[in-house]
Amino acid sequence: MSPVPWLLAACLALPTVAWAAEPIRVALHEAAERVEVTGRHGLVVLDLGRRPLLAVPPGEPVRIAPWRRGLEVGSRRIELEAVRLEPRSGALGLGGREYPGAVEVVRQGAALLVVNELDLEVYVAGTLRGEVPETWPLETLKAQAVAARTYTVYHQRRNGSRSFHLLVGATASQEYHGRVPDGSPIWIAVRETRGAILTWRGEPFPSFYHAESGGWTEPPQAVFAGELPPLPGVRCEFSADSPHSAWTLALPLATLRDLLRKGGLELGEVTALEVIERSPSFRVVQLAVRGSRGAVVLAGTDFRRLLGPNVLKSTLFTVALNGRQVRFEGRGWGHGVGLSQYGAKGMAERGYSFREILEFYYPGTTLERRG
Repeated sequence: MSPVPWLLAACLALPTVAWAAEPIRVALHEAAERVEVTGRHGLVVLDLGRRPLLAVPPGEPVRIAPWRRGLEVGSRRIELEAVRLEPRSGALGLGGREYPGAVEVVRQGAALLVVNELDLEVYVAGTLRGEVPETWPLETLKAQAVAARTYTVYHQRRNGSRSFHLLVGATASQEYHGRVPDGSPIWIAVRETRGAILTWRGEPFPSFYHAESGGWTEPPQAVFAGELPPLPGVRCEFSADSPHSAWTLALPLATLRDLLRKGGLELGEVTALEVIERSPSFRVVQLAVRGSRGAVVLAGTDFRRLLGPNVLKSTLFTVALNGRQVRFEGRGWGHGVGLSQYGAKGMAERGYSFREILEFYYPGTTLERRG
């Protein structure tokens, strides 16, 4: 790959674009029955006007649950729809993980919305911890940091009027594992790319990424709806050593029937699967499913969702019925759009910089510094 001029100098200053450095708000739970929060060094419960309501000693949990006139906070009933929890220092413990910043708990009927509010760069570090091993090459971590930061800024601007910007665990969200230990190399990647995002025609965009491309990435319009930059798919030869480069899946037809039924498709016993259309990267665009009680044509992405994205790893597959089983042979893991994480690892191991990795997977975009 021939480097473009702005890749020639590793220390080249990035153009600066002006966006306010506002905190990111990440929903950890959208409908929790109750939550339990601890602060290793103690915590304070406040109302949303930041007025203190309750001080909790170090290591002692405070339990919060809905109440018909507000919230139960520990042994108290408070006539408020929301409270804010801030640590005395360090992070807050919740659900077996530690989260930097503050946590807001909002009553929504009989359930709770739990939102972690924190600094953008700290959040980017938490997504790296969830998305890629910290032992991977530094240039891979840096490329992932820029992609994750860009994705976050896009959703922060898009959802600025909502109570949160991103939802943990949602299909369109990023993995976020909370606090990152101080000595982790993830912090080097975050510091060395601080504020750097990708833009398309001057604007941040949803910089999708996935685990492994299977040899080709896919244009975003082929997978996702909405106004997206027309980034082309690219031939990727850097992830051949990935454990997801090639895979097989054998499912009993009865299991396939049950998964389709769970998704609202009552087709009876499955009798045939036929690929009707493929994309230029050979991914399944449309698939016909025939059963003893009917037939349906599904988008490849919908079929994968019905089976489960961790069951059917990608839509880059062939399929055949064999007796009472259906057998898939496929390549890659994920939707195939944007950066391939295993491909980025392979590029870094071959000496490519994070800038070159980003230029390869997001051709035509510009690397800028958010300031």
